[in-house]
Amino acid sequence: MADDAELAVPASNKGLIGSLSAAAWSLVYVPAARQLDIESGWLSNWLPAWCPTSVAHLKEAEEKMLKCITSTYSKEHVLIGGGNKIWTLSFVQPLLHKTPLVLLHGFGGGVGLWALNFESICQRRTVYAFDILGFGRSSRPHFESDAENAEMQFVESIEEWRTALGLDHMILLGHNLGAFLASAYSLKYPSRVKSLILVEPWGFPERPDSADERPIPIWIKAVGAVLSPFNPLAGLRLAGPLGLSLVQRLRPDFKKKYASMFEDETVTEYIYHCNAQSPSGETAFRNMTVPYGWARKPMLQRIDKMHPDIPITVIYGARSCIDGNSGSTIQSLRPNSHVTTIAIRGAGHYVYADQPEDFNQKVSEICDSVD
Repeated sequence: MADDAELAVPASNKGLIGSLSAAAWSLVYVPAARQLDIESGWLSNWLPAWCPTSVAHLKEAEEKMLKCITSTYSKEHVLIGGGNKIWTLSFVQPLLHKTPLVLLHGFGGGVGLWALNFESICQRRTVYAFDILGFGRSSRPHFESDAENAEMQFVESIEEWRTALGLDHMILLGHNLGAFLASAYSLKYPSRVKSLILVEPWGFPERPDSADERPIPIWIKAVGAVLSPFNPLAGLRLAGPLGLSLVQRLRPDFKKKYASMFEDETVTEYIYHCNAQSPSGETAFRNMTVPYGWARKPMLQRIDKMHPDIPITVIYGARSCIDGNSGSTIQSLRPNSHVTTIAIRGAGHYVYADQPEDFNQKVSEICDSVD
């Protein structure tokens, strides 16, 4: 299904999940109110044998995603607190006066999904991309069940990563969940952020009152009630050996997005192995939401507290199902700060993959304006 597949859910939240279509999301996403996680305990021990995946499988899938990159880069696990590690790609350029760009992927993603962007955006400055804690090849620790505490665990992991690499300042670019976490980080550590680029941001508007919300079909509510103990992508893991084919059938558009690089199922294999592992970050995300994917602590409730000197650019795909009004709302909440909204024609939720040339150009222009 395409990014703009229709589903009767609030218009401003469609398309928020990075690995499944809107239709698939309705089948596997469940309310976050219940803290019971059936994927812990005995089931977590059984799932690895049931799912044809492993850390080695994910490593191999990522290497296939990155094999087309000709620019010089390094790969390493950056050690942070608690013995956790952040998997990091570094495209280091000898341009010390240029502020480095740091990329944060969206929910269910990883560094490999930036494959169409690295070559272009790393030409004139140093670029870092890392797997957010709990996702990809980074450590998958236990997160607090409290939404605020879980958010702070993400934020502190970013700060510890920055400290470990010795970065004084950075331009933060986040997609989807990554945009939410980049904003939360900027709120707490404003002196470290030169500019904030929010690409199809998740978690900004509040959930509308029931009177303003499009009706949720009874069957979706029923499915949600049945699956309520599970994480958003539990169905992917519970499908076991069929999980990979499930991603391939439900998201054929991913293969098309990366067709210029791969002719096979490289991308869907990577997405599958990213999400068939232990659902650490996924559980944290679930605890940070209220029913039907709205943020428990919406960013628009606090974006006005962000340091006024941090410029914000919001990038949307013109075909995206996510509500593009957050950009104008941010501008109204920060009247004395620089806020720009950019809509990229022909792009859906995955702007960086739908129209990579336009996206790369815009990002490079924003970064150049910082320096």
